[in-house]
Amino acid sequence: MAGPAIVSRSSPLGALPSAACSAQAGAATELRRSDFEFSLPPELIAQHPAEQREGARLLHVRADGCHDEHIPDLLGKFQAGDVLVLNDTRVIKARLLGEKESGGRVEALIERALSSHRAHALLRTSHAPRPGLRLRFAAPGAAPRASGAATVLGRDGDLFELEFEAPLDEVLEAAGQVPLPPYIRHAPLAEDAARYQTVYARAPGAVAAPTAGLHLSEAMLAQWRARGVHIAFVTLHVGAGTFQPVRTERLREHRMHSERFHVPPATADLVNQAHERGRQVIAVGTTSVRALESSVRDGRVQAGGGETRLFILPGFAFQCVDRLLTNFHLPGSTLLMLVAAFAGPGPVLEAYRHAVSVRYRFFSYGDAMLVERAGSRLSAPDAGESARS
Repeated sequence: MAGPAIVSRSSPLGALPSAACSAQAGAATELRRSDFEFSLPPELIAQHPAEQREGARLLHVRADGCHDEHIPDLLGKFQAGDVLVLNDTRVIKARLLGEKESGGRVEALIERALSSHRAHALLRTSHAPRPGLRLRFAAPGAAPRASGAATVLGRDGDLFELEFEAPLDEVLEAAGQVPLPPYIRHAPLAEDAARYQTVYARAPGAVAAPTAGLHLSEAMLAQWRARGVHIAFVTLHVGAGTFQPVRTERLREHRMHSERFHVPPATADLVNQAHERGRQVIAVGTTSVRALESSVRDGRVQAGGGETRLFILPGFAFQCVDRLLTNFHLPGSTLLMLVAAFAGPGPVLEAYRHAVSVRYRFFSYGDAMLVERAGSRLSAPDAGESARS
């Protein structure tokens, strides 16, 4: 099944209240990037992962407010018959450092492989490279080598097409680095090779980790399975667009980068059966949400895959995800907008204010949120659960 260029099930933007909840319901306002900005002290941006995968804090966001918990508390929140959907994409060593043949440094972030020797990449250099320019890459501390050479073929928007003289996978293995996000300030360390990867990663192709899954260990997955919780997988290869800021103030003018996704038949069946039986579908990460919601046709998840540019904003009609496990996201980012669409802009922005006030750790190596979909029957407190906020 080929995914559409843009999947849209949202109501017209002009019919939505402001994402900052400053307008009255029903007022004719337009969603803007500034509606999703918030103040974040830089010291709250996590630079290293927690000592253990399960060691992070968890903010449970429900209709009755925010509840401060920890990742192990997730074990008791899902029941037999529920479906936990994980993105099994694997991060490749997509960052290359080198120099232009004409002189000057260059950094390439491979966005996706087009063939064994060609790729789309973001390039950081002093001047925009022109077609025909030769680049040479090497491992950090080594001299650039001809075996890591590539030629710029052309440009498509933010991305450049490169042709490598050696097979791309060989170049990345020899010279590539873990593509840590730009807000992590240290060079990749030994811990990053293991911890910037989920324990269930198996489909190479991402340039960024589906970070909500970084909190889950093999032991946690085994305990859920033992309790009858179904573990299902989708694949969405996170592209370089995840690092790109929203440059337009009016959100309807923003265009998402295309990303490849696949939903296996077994996952589609489990999700559809869960809804038929009144069970919950829990997406681990915004990428799992986008893969599932991009696959819905006539109210059911269809197996298959393709390309998606799905941009989820408040007003989007979610059809298959009931709960979302996610990290804390960048101000003004499309990921924050998706979470605000899922739980409601007001509750999410209030949750972020709470997280800042009690010093949660933010972004890829930070803490997590469990978010209930606005209007779902689980927006109320869980049975027997006490609030600790």
